[in-house]
Amino acid sequence: MIVAWERPVLLLAALFVAALGMAAALLWHRRRAERFAALGSETALSRLAPTARSRAGLRRALRLGAASVLAAVALAGPRWGTGREVIRTSGGDVVLAMDASLSMLADDERPTRLERMKQEVRRFRAASPGDRLALVAFSGRAYVLSPLTADDGALDLFLDNLDPSIVGLPGTALAPAINAALDLLASAQGGAGKAMVLLTDGEGFDDRADAIRSAQRARAQDVRVITVGFGTEGGTSIPVRTESGVEAKRDLDGNIVITRYDPEILAEIARAAGGEFIPAEATDKGTRVARALSSLEARRRAAEAGLSMRSRYQWLLGVAVLLLLFDAWRADGGRFPGGLRRRWGAWRAAPLVLLAFTPAAARAQTLADRALAEFRAGRPADAVRLYRAAGGRGDRSPRTLYNFGTVLLAHDSLDAAIDALERASFGSAPVLRDRALYNLGLAQLRRAGRAEGQERTQSVRGALSAYRTLLLAHPDDADARWNYELALRLRQAPPPSSGGGSRDEQQAPPPQQRDPSTMSQQQAEQLLDAASRDERDTQSRRRRVPQRDRAPGGKDW
Repeated sequence: MIVAWERPVLLLAALFVAALGMAAALLWHRRRAERFAALGSETALSRLAPTARSRAGLRRALRLGAASVLAAVALAGPRWGTGREVIRTSGGDVVLAMDASLSMLADDERPTRLERMKQEVRRFRAASPGDRLALVAFSGRAYVLSPLTADDGALDLFLDNLDPSIVGLPGTALAPAINAALDLLASAQGGAGKAMVLLTDGEGFDDRADAIRSAQRARAQDVRVITVGFGTEGGTSIPVRTESGVEAKRDLDGNIVITRYDPEILAEIARAAGGEFIPAEATDKGTRVARALSSLEARRRAAEAGLSMRSRYQWLLGVAVLLLLFDAWRADGGRFPGGLRRRWGAWRAAPLVLLAFTPAAARAQTLADRALAEFRAGRPADAVRLYRAAGGRGDRSPRTLYNFGTVLLAHDSLDAAIDALERASFGSAPVLRDRALYNLGLAQLRRAGRAEGQERTQSVRGALSAYRTLLLAHPDDADARWNYELALRLRQAPPPSSGGGSRDEQQAPPPQQRDPSTMSQQQAEQLLDAASRDERDTQSRRRRVPQRDRAPGGKDW
């Protein structure tokens, strides 16, 4: 049986204090006995004061000490056994189609159109907590980030990291976004009302007639459509990062691009769908979206939040309370209940009784810690479920994401592992970021070894990018050098296996391809030179859009 602790530090501290208390009680009893011995012989004392030499005091010290230890262990939050938490909600099904094109980086809305859009989505979610939400990101194409779900943690992960790099094809195409949302809603079950919210600056470069036809399709399927605008009609430039810093986006002719908010197309889409248009000038977009969708037919749902270990603190705390009550009864000479009312001893149990009914004592604050314990115990599937539950409760720290991604990697869920590790590498402490990059590259290598065609090429590029970033910061990392070399070879031919071992805080045993230390200094320098060249080539490619990847209308913003 595996026992997990919510507050292991508190366990050690409380046990230490309890031990000191027991030691103090025993010392007091010993000194008391010594004082009585100084008054006369043992025989005389036993006749004059029969209780003076008894072991009642010692037994009482032991009772109080045992109660203290049990209370301390209970406060540490012991957990064993498993169960599933069920969350009940009521609401509709809503797909959020969010513009992730380059034009959303414009800062005519503060801080940017993209960040303002995220803020309004969060405001809408706060106003409609019972709805199931799905996320669709779009630029030149549409990409489903998340299916319909009530898991706020999963939605936050995608929302926090939404940027133009999520969707490969540049540009802005509105019709594919609407169609992707309708396809998601068509597969939804449960009979709840359906809606889609299109959040964009409206600067679409595909055929406007296609977007209108898609909106009419939504109306025919009884899907409520809300369009929400961002930006200003006067427009502004688009800041993009280059080798020399942040510069204004330029078109193929070298002219600075000015991106402009287009309310007309958004209003037309809303009219064609029989929905509502919320202009960019509105300061309460999220609230207005929630109000517009308040008439959706709601359905009650019950969803499992995930597997969790059951809290067992009540059993230990109950025994501690009984010991204290028994001690109070004995201190009153066995008189019950009158003595209890006269003496203070029984009330020592009152704080523990109150604690037994305090919800905070049973709250699962460290789901991630229990997931780690499950992984160490050799149960990665249970660890995955616990990490998902931790995400659902708002734990999106880089460390949790890193550990989650590493567990997924061990569980061979490569796509999900890549997603979690990418997010762990953003804004983390240097050591954690480096570990996340290493395991991200490993996951990409493994996926590349199993994939074909474009997916294989993208995975190889992802592995090269991760290890290149890591090597530029740590050129002496032998494991990273070796895996980077594998990725380079993989561009020509498949490698014999998936690469070196994962850097796992959970101490998973790392399989090794070969001893990286056998790489010569010359080979290492060649690899670093290749990494530097690749970095320069990557930055150069980012400034150019290949002809085959041109966005709709020939515009890549």
